Amino acid sequence: MPGIGVAVNIVAVLAGTAIGLVFGRLISERFRAIAYSGIGLAVFVIGVAMALGGLGDLGATAIGDYSALVLVGALVVGSITGEAMRIEHYLERFGLWLQEKAYRAPMLAPGKVDQPGEKGHTLVEGFVAASLLFCVGAMTVLGSLQDGLGDPSLLYLKALLDGIASMALATTLGAGVGLSVIPILLIQGGIVLAATGVEPYITPAVVASIEAVGGALILAIGLDLAQIKRLPVGNMLPSVFLAAFLALILV
Repeated sequence: MPGIGVAVNIVAVLAGTAIGLVFGRLISERFRAIAYSGIGLAVFVIGVAMALGGLGDLGATAIGDYSALVLVGALVVGSITGEAMRIEHYLERFGLWLQEKAYRAPMLAPGKVDQPGEKGHTLVEGFVAASLLFCVGAMTVLGSLQDGLGDPSLLYLKALLDGIASMALATTLGAGVGLSVIPILLIQGGIVLAATGVEPYITPAVVASIEAVGGALILAIGLDLAQIKRLPVGNMLPSVFLAAFLALILV
């Protein structure tokens, strides 16, 4: 049945987040801090690998040597667009609203929460970090496309990976990680519903461009988690869509 892979993916992320929240309460601040740095470094490496892999794949298409220009152009123009739209600002407002609602739940009340995700970072930062990690990449696009055409096997594998990752992220970033099921539902579910119509447009160049720019944004998340440099990743989100558009028209 089309969509079953997306449903499994959502359940895996929610289950992983719940487990991570429980373990996060059992780990002392000292160990949680070093885990936080470790996760930041791991996300950074994942971003680098994804960006370089996407660039390599994009260079192997008809775009060729211009793949770096697609990356730079998409990031610059997309970031300017996001800044003009004030995406980061509205994400922060959305996060504060979600945080206020979440804290009304007994398990997330401020008096009971003792996690860096709720102290040093807002709920929305956990949401953005997990959303980028879970929703950007070849497995997201191709897995959802196959699910829409009746083969959920690739999304089953993605669900396993996302479930494990959400445990680790929730331990340090808190409940915001679980909110990533919203973009998972919207993005992967949207591709599933539109699978037959969009399949001709999901070319190797489009997938590679999404992976390259998405990897760069995940790298930026890693910089933030490792407390090296915080970049306005929310304002950079249009870059992913612009990269896909450029790849589509240039090939």
